[in-house]
Amino acid sequence: MTFDAPFWALVALILFFALIVYMKVPRTINSSLDARAEGIRKELDEAKRLRIEAEALLAEYKKKAASAEADAREIVEQAKREADALAAEARQRTEDYVAGRTKLAADKIAQAEHQAVQEVRALSADVAIAAASQILAARVKGAEGEALLAKAIGDVKAKLH
Repeated sequence: MTFDAPFWALVALILFFALIVYMKVPRTINSSLDARAEGIRKELDEAKRLRIEAEALLAEYKKKAASAEADAREIVEQAKREADALAAEARQRTEDYVAGRTKLAADKIAQAEHQAVQEVRALSADVAIAAASQILAARVKGAEGEALLAKAIGDVKAKLH
């Protein structure tokens, strides 16, 4: 019996597969693939867990950023309110200062006017007395004239002062 080359190739192939099965290569390959699949599954689970943590962290940071932005807006608004209050206070102080200085100036002017009126009255009284002295001296002479002159000067002084 003659066996041709394809027959021997078939026998060699069957022996090869039998040897592979005998050596438990498929089980080794399966366990290796299962281990690899399990490793990939663990990595996917870890990646999923990390993704969930990252999303939670991102949400937390977004919340903190929004809170910080709201705090910053509140601080700016508070600073604006304080600046407005300080400006109003400064404006009021300035108005009070100007009003006080204006009143002081008006008081000084009134005092100067009063003093000027007093000086004019005193000067008028002195002029009137001098005029009355000269008129009476010219009209009345002697001791009677001097007594009358002294009485008139006293009356004028009492009325003008």
